Amino acid sequence: MQRRFGGVLAVDDVSLDLAEGELHAVIGPNGAGKTTLIHLLSGALRPSAGTIVLDGRDITGLAMHRRVRLGLARSYQITSLFPNFTVRENLALALQGTGQGRGGPDDRDRARAELDAVGLGNRADQLAGALAHGERRQLELGLALATGARILLLDEPMAGMGPEEAARITSLIEALKRRRTILLVEHDMEAVFRLADRISTLVYGRLIASGAPDEIRRHPEVRRAYLGEAYLGEEGPA
Repeated sequence: MQRRFGGVLAVDDVSLDLAEGELHAVIGPNGAGKTTLIHLLSGALRPSAGTIVLDGRDITGLAMHRRVRLGLARSYQITSLFPNFTVRENLALALQGTGQGRGGPDDRDRARAELDAVGLGNRADQLAGALAHGERRQLELGLALATGARILLLDEPMAGMGPEEAARITSLIEALKRRRTILLVEHDMEAVFRLADRISTLVYGRLIASGAPDEIRRHPEVRRAYLGEAYLGEEGPA
C-alpha cells in the first residue's frame, strides 16, 4: 500500500496484516507515516496504490462510515467531543450516528455499560468539556466501542498524558484487548512493550521490521532508527 503527497511517499509499499484478537502496535519516529497509515485503514484517506482487505473483502473504496458499519472504528490524536453535552449524551450520539441506537431505556442501558467498560460510569451526567484530559481519552474509547467495532485503530491514545493518566489508559487498553482486535500507534514504549502481541516499525514511510516484542527490542535497525541506547540492553523496558 502506498500514499503519496506530491513527491513525498508518506506510506511507501507497506504490507501489514492484523490477526483477529491481537494487539498490533506500530511504532516509529515523528513523520514515519504512522498516522497516515491509520487514515488509510479507517477510510479518511485513499491509498495512491494498493488495497485494503477486511475479512476477505476489498474495502479500499469504502467511505469511513461504511467501514464503521463493518466493525472498524478509530480514535484520533486530538480528542473530538461535544463539550456542552454530557458524557452520556456524547455516547448516545455515537450510538445513533452508527445505527446502534434505537432510543429509550435500551440506549441508556447500553450507554451505561460502555461507560462502565471505560471507567466513566460515575461521570455519565458530567459535561464532556469538564473532563480531565485522560478522561476525555477514556470517553473517546467509549465512543469507538459504542459503534460495535470489532477492530479498534488507536492513534496515540496516551498523547499529552502524565504518568498516572497514561498508566490508567494502558490498563484500560489491556482490558479491551481481551475483547477487541487493536491496531495501536503509540510513542510510549513502556506501554507498547507491555501491551503488544506484535510490533511493526515504520521509518520514512517504509516498514523496516515486524515481529514479536522481543524481536523488535533486539532488532539492530529498529534500535538505530528509533529505540536508541535505552533499549540496547538485554532486559529492555520493564
